[in-house]
Amino acid sequence: MDAHKPLEALIKAKAAEIGFADCGIARADAAPKTAERLRQWLEEGRHGSMLWMEERAHHRERPAGLWPEVKSVISLGMSYAPARDPLALAEHGGIGRISTYAQGQDYHDVMKRRLKELGRWLVAEAPGAELKVFVDTAPVMEKPLAEAAGLGWQGKHTNLVSRSHGSWLFLGAIYTTLELEPDGPVRTTCGSCDACQTACPTDAFPAPYTLDARRCISYLTIEHKGPIPEEFREGIGNRIYGCDDCLAVCPWNKFAHAAQANMAFTSRAELTAPALADLLALDDAGFREVFSGSPIKRIGRDRMMRNCLIAAGNSGDATLVAPVRALLEDADETVREAAEWALGKLAPEASVPALR
Repeated sequence: MDAHKPLEALIKAKAAEIGFADCGIARADAAPKTAERLRQWLEEGRHGSMLWMEERAHHRERPAGLWPEVKSVISLGMSYAPARDPLALAEHGGIGRISTYAQGQDYHDVMKRRLKELGRWLVAEAPGAELKVFVDTAPVMEKPLAEAAGLGWQGKHTNLVSRSHGSWLFLGAIYTTLELEPDGPVRTTCGSCDACQTACPTDAFPAPYTLDARRCISYLTIEHKGPIPEEFREGIGNRIYGCDDCLAVCPWNKFAHAAQANMAFTSRAELTAPALADLLALDDAGFREVFSGSPIKRIGRDRMMRNCLIAAGNSGDATLVAPVRALLEDADETVREAAEWALGKLAPEASVPALR
């Protein structure tokens, strides 16, 4: 250890060396309002079918609820700022839009490797220290902790906003028994801006800083199982996995540059603007091949077909009638229902039973 620099400065320098775009430190009890806000959100049912949020709420409410020995939280961000405008394909009906974060390597794998690398270094620098690393899949409230650590603030879209990286940060956390000097939070500067609120196609924000996941396109296309409620289908447009609208319109993105993004998150060519006709032809093996190494793989072929069929129904593209019709006899009931709906939109003059 460099005797002339405090451990906190060394941690931040090492994090930058490893590839993290930002790093901050908070006390384990630095976000006391998290528990109350989480309980209210769950009581209102805004988590939809994400039952794990409810089942492990006691772990999420505060870091010590998950690990009683934790004293400090090291919050880390990795940029995935896009090189292209995420909204550019909105009017291209025959193309499926995939959320920016899912167009490159699976961020869970990339972040976890880097967090473990930083953790190993920290244990070597501070013998006796204990730690645990987390990225998204554990019951950890990364955004309130990142806010407490000074990485940014939770904007009106409920995601973290950074002065340097806009809305494009993946977040991870290291819980440690070390008592580290914390960084202070930054000032919330959304002001009167409501761009993220008005951009949402399905009105998923009942109020600023409040998200109703049940109306969110990211939730509907990724987490939700079974048929998507018809009231949201038109609003989904050609989005087949996630939605970037509320993030993409944030004015603070003008300070985010693709050059700052980790190269692992560079968009794969086949995921940048995939043709719906090609995706609708995928069987399970083909789906796994196309989306290997991508976070998209976890939703499975059937859910992706459902999403693609809704996008096809919204496309107005008559050339998609044939691939949609081919899915009317799919083995999955939800896929069949989505195919019937899409065909009714693309060929309203013909009855679905006749076409079948």
